[in-house]
Amino acid sequence: MIFPAALSQLTRAVAIVLCCALLPSTLHAEEEVVVYSARNEQLIKPLFDAYETASGVRVRFLTDKEGPLLARLKAEGVNTPADLLLTVDAGNLWQAARSGLLQPVDSTLLQERIPDHLRDPDNLWVGLSVRARTVVYNPDRVDPAELSTYAALADPQWRGRLCLRTSNKVYNQSLVAMLIAEQGEQEAERIVRGWVENLATPPFADDTAALKAVAAGQCDLTLVNTYYLGRLLKEDPALPLKIFWPNQGMEDSGVHVNISGGGITRHAKHPEAARRLLEWLASDEAQAAFAGENLEYPANPGVAVAPLVASWGEFRQSPLNVAFAGAHQAAAVKLMDRAGYR
Repeated sequence: MIFPAALSQLTRAVAIVLCCALLPSTLHAEEEVVVYSARNEQLIKPLFDAYETASGVRVRFLTDKEGPLLARLKAEGVNTPADLLLTVDAGNLWQAARSGLLQPVDSTLLQERIPDHLRDPDNLWVGLSVRARTVVYNPDRVDPAELSTYAALADPQWRGRLCLRTSNKVYNQSLVAMLIAEQGEQEAERIVRGWVENLATPPFADDTAALKAVAAGQCDLTLVNTYYLGRLLKEDPALPLKIFWPNQGMEDSGVHVNISGGGITRHAKHPEAARRLLEWLASDEAQAAFAGENLEYPANPGVAVAPLVASWGEFRQSPLNVAFAGAHQAAAVKLMDRAGYR
């Protein structure tokens, strides 16, 4: 028989044993966050290493293309190990949110650090870096005084002088989606048809190839994400390539921007850890590294850009919420097909 005093001691002993047995797994859960990332490992691993050092939280991550990552999240459902999704292009983040793969992020810090137009209206995702899709021209063949807007590139003066990347990449789909949001589908289609009529060559597989064609005189100007230009200029600063910021007039909408960003997965096992990592990625320290490594613009406007990026000058961004890149994406794809933009 166990007497009351002994029973009390036994109860305390069992409680202590159970507590000790449970404590390691509880700490492990609090000290780990799992990330699915469509950003290249070379771009994100240094950031995750820095966060681990600063916070003591272990970051486990898997990298893949955005399509397979979204398919994986859907297939895994409630069993997914992923706490945080990082990907490029607001269209992809919009698709993830619409597919029910993300949960709202309640964070005053993110609201303070990241402007409204770079965040989901329902707080399901947030931008972490900004990529501007703008005009790059050959200064030996184009007077920048001739340039003005995205729409003006459809004018006859550019016939046989324009190069573009293929329409099957989400970057151009998002650009056209934002044109639809700004100007309506009919006007956007007129613009895209004009671009197609002005092509000097069939569309290129990527922005780098289009830039090289401009530098070689195969065409006079193109539309690209600025970091592609940055990469080429780091290799060869003498390339005849210059940036022009379109849509800067008082009546114009501003430069089309897109984002890379992230959101907490719907079935995250460590949602608070994921939120803290997102907040850290929006901090001054992380923003400088996150954007600077790939020659992008920080989503946090209080953070300085890399010196090469700064040399391109300042510009006014379109204030339209980048979520429109996803909301009008299907319409943009159909429009581009009708316009003969392949």
